[in-house]
Amino acid sequence: MADTRDSEDGQAQIYLPDFRAPGTVLVVLLVAELIAIALTLTSYEPGTFLTDLSKMSMYVLWLALLGTGLLSLIGPWAEKQGSTRAFVMCFFALELMCLVLAELTWQTTIRFGEAVIINDTHDRFILRTFATSSIIIALSMRYLYVASEWRRSIVLEAQARISALQALIRPHFLFNSMNTIASLTRSDPKQAEEAVEDLADLLRANLGSQKNRTSLKQELEVAAIYQRIEKLRLGDRLNVRWDVANLPMRAQIPSLTIQPLLENAIYHGIELLPEGGQVVVTGKVIDDQLQIEISNPVAKDEKRKTGGNKMALQNIRQRFELAYGSSASVSVTETDENHSVRIEFPYDEDEE
Repeated sequence: MADTRDSEDGQAQIYLPDFRAPGTVLVVLLVAELIAIALTLTSYEPGTFLTDLSKMSMYVLWLALLGTGLLSLIGPWAEKQGSTRAFVMCFFALELMCLVLAELTWQTTIRFGEAVIINDTHDRFILRTFATSSIIIALSMRYLYVASEWRRSIVLEAQARISALQALIRPHFLFNSMNTIASLTRSDPKQAEEAVEDLADLLRANLGSQKNRTSLKQELEVAAIYQRIEKLRLGDRLNVRWDVANLPMRAQIPSLTIQPLLENAIYHGIELLPEGGQVVVTGKVIDDQLQIEISNPVAKDEKRKTGGNKMALQNIRQRFELAYGSSASVSVTETDENHSVRIEFPYDEDEE
């Protein structure tokens, strides 16, 4: 029922779902009908089940629809008051609505007794409506609160994973980069200076970013910086072909996605090949979905003993699932000669 909405600090503060969404309305109606069936089963007499169910369904479904409309109006304002106040405000607003509708239903029964029949006294009918609605509303609001806290914990966990990924700069890469720069200080000081600047930019991008998402242009620039640094060390053994001209550069993507995948392709693929190889990065847009694939040749008889490749992929999968749900995917295709990772996610352009 609930949708996750991102904020700048990454914490999901949404308590109530979007009651204007068709999916939410459908779930509310289904739950309301189940409640109507349960209430009918507790009091019907043999041979009158369908008649009693139709009357109960009409009453409960009207309550559900009016309650959904009411929460869609006051929900955004109530949430600004805090989760506790939102709970109290929504509870009493829904309770008052139920009592008003119960009274209107009773008055309608008096005037049009042949159309609507309530086999109960006025006081008992109002009291039963009050008691039943209080229990159902309280349980529903409690469920929404628990669901909100669960979503918030998921977002916080994702933030922690991003922080861990930002700090996950392989020591061998840093040491090799520094050694490469040291060797260039005498033979090519200008290139050594450029390498220092690239390394500083890469460290700043990995350790300094606090955003969950960034533009595709910035993400590709970070990956290109990493490529340049590795190119200094591997030389002609490393070639990267970028086929991303058709991608919208303002599209949003979870930060630190492409650079770790490129790093895995080099670390687990190119470095293990004495003759080196080519990493191919391709991208395209299909039906408002962005597809980016990174492939590299693999060494048949050599593999890294570390599990960094799987850990990075698992991290990216979890963050994509949190950001896009079932609309995104991270798939791996591996043969004896090639390893490729494809990411697919909805096209969401930065409005700035």
